[in-house]
Amino acid sequence: MTRKSSNPLRRGVLAGGNWIIDHVKVIDAWPAQDALATITDQSDGNGGGPYNLLIDLAQMNCGFPLAGVGLLGRDADGERILRDCALHGIDRSSFHETSEAPTSYTDVMTVSDTGRRTFFHRHGANARLGREHFDLAASSARIFYLGYMCLLQRLDAVGPDGQTEAAQLFAEARQLGFSTMADLVSSQSTNFSRVVNPSLPELDYLLLNEYELGRLAGRDTPATDEATLTTEAQEVLARGVRQAVIVHLPAFVLWVGRTGAVVRQPAVIMPQELIRGTVGAGDAFAAGVVFGIHEGWAPQECLELGVCVAATSLRHPTSSGAVESWEVCLAFGRKLGFNGRA
Repeated sequence: MTRKSSNPLRRGVLAGGNWIIDHVKVIDAWPAQDALATITDQSDGNGGGPYNLLIDLAQMNCGFPLAGVGLLGRDADGERILRDCALHGIDRSSFHETSEAPTSYTDVMTVSDTGRRTFFHRHGANARLGREHFDLAASSARIFYLGYMCLLQRLDAVGPDGQTEAAQLFAEARQLGFSTMADLVSSQSTNFSRVVNPSLPELDYLLLNEYELGRLAGRDTPATDEATLTTEAQEVLARGVRQAVIVHLPAFVLWVGRTGAVVRQPAVIMPQELIRGTVGAGDAFAAGVVFGIHEGWAPQECLELGVCVAATSLRHPTSSGAVESWEVCLAFGRKLGFNGRA
């Protein structure tokens, strides 16, 4: 893998947005209304885009500075996040705390034989996160990441001028010299496009899945074929995304670039018996891609590492419990092989 930094004066990743504690419960089956399911295992772990991304990058031994920014409650979950960041060498000096709301958390129900999961989320302190909590000028990071858009009430709120605080943050970050990146959540909000569209001209990279891409493109049913997904990604690029729209599905991922390049990477062939849960797999993919972008890798290399980190993460029910160094992740995925190449 070649390294060719596009901005040597800046280094590292600053990630902000949703900081969540995941309370993961493995169940024997998904119950009908009023029925009972058995919890066979449970664990707590990191959750939310920036939290998962930074922990994954730390465990990948990325070799560059990592910093987080967010709003936590003054409670045990908030203290756990701060301890976890310190343990992983993540700069926590830009965190803020509040007594007016609890640290955000999600109850994650994972069905043992399929790995499928369902989320019950408490917005908590994340709902109060605003532009004033971000001191972007104090950071010399190369990449500014925000996630998840459509799950950050204040930053998502559309003002009378059609703009959002998130869009203003991205504009400031670009002016300061960051590469900007956003990840979305599969919200069913009717304001999905109105929330996301204002930020697109200030984004270098947009990460999203097929459902979220379909929502942006105005489709009720998400596409799963490469041709339609490429067309939809190109529509989003036309709204202003500056470098690439990066789409991840269970079977393959796509990099649709501003220059017209379309790069496809199949997913790792993952034996079902190795899968303990799929929570955090999208963020693990993002961590691999962010690592590659930071290091100046080609799109194909970024995507390959992304699917390998995602596959590695599937071996544990929490988001990051199985993520290892980037070299180990890459070797793991290559050993299992991929679902054919385009």
